Amino acid sequence: MKITVIAVGKIKESFFREAINEYSKRLSRYVKLEIIAVPDEMTPDGASENVILDIKKKEGDRILSKIKDTDTVCTLEIEGKKLSSEELSSFIETCANTGKSSICFVIGGSLGLHSEVCKRADLHLSFSDMTFPHQLMRVILLEQIYRSFKIINHEPYHK
Repeated sequence: MKITVIAVGKIKESFFREAINEYSKRLSRYVKLEIIAVPDEMTPDGASENVILDIKKKEGDRILSKIKDTDTVCTLEIEGKKLSSEELSSFIETCANTGKSSICFVIGGSLGLHSEVCKRADLHLSFSDMTFPHQLMRVILLEQIYRSFKIINHEPYHK
């Protein structure tokens, strides 16, 4: 199975990079993992709705260019469905068991995802009603994917 994480923007802080590297290493025994960072757009102060929509469209086009037709796409959205860790592991396992061997998780930029990216999603996933920094969200997502594989393989993991 292959899991791809597509995220807008670079990781600036070294502690986030270290955590991402750690979970990537842990996941390597279960899955082929690829993390793709697409460039973000600068948002001017006081940007109009049209400027914001244009920024989201540019970032969305970059995201969509990285998604294959055969990918199962899961977008991270505040308005998405909230799943438990067990439910996320079940989603991943079901994908694997039904021949959907490539799952693509998408994290948008600071303005969110363009509607075209959301339309492409097979699952709209929310981790919380709260807003998290996009860099931290990569760490949280990778930890939950790792936890999912521990659950799927009936291996112990701290709770």
